[in-house]
Amino acid sequence: MKKEFYTLDLFFLESDAQIAKAKLESEGIPAFIWEENLNYHTATSYSRIRLQVYKSQKDEALKIYEEIKSYARDKEGNLIVCPNCKATKSEKYYSRKGLFLKLFPFFESAKYRCMQCNFITRPEK
Repeated sequence: MKKEFYTLDLFFLESDAQIAKAKLESEGIPAFIWEENLNYHTATSYSRIRLQVYKSQKDEALKIYEEIKSYARDKEGNLIVCPNCKATKSEKYYSRKGLFLKLFPFFESAKYRCMQCNFITRPEK
């Protein structure tokens, strides 16, 4: 019987994926890390690290993952609200355009991507 997988999330840093994997496995859900297009010469600028679980355990894994996932917050500690769909599940987003920003993404101005509708926004100043 062929096992089918579900991609729980994509990561730029393997350490983030390993933390989520460890939590899932501590709850009895086997998790797997798959690295795509890994290019050590450009740090992890082109890497996409997938955290996968068996499709049969998708719902259980999503519930556990939601408990540990941290979403973007403003300076006052409030969750960032998507102006498009009003969801409060956004994460920091780096477009990484140009070689400099690919190597040093923390110099890029802050942007956030909504996890529900994929709308990209800049925080209000």
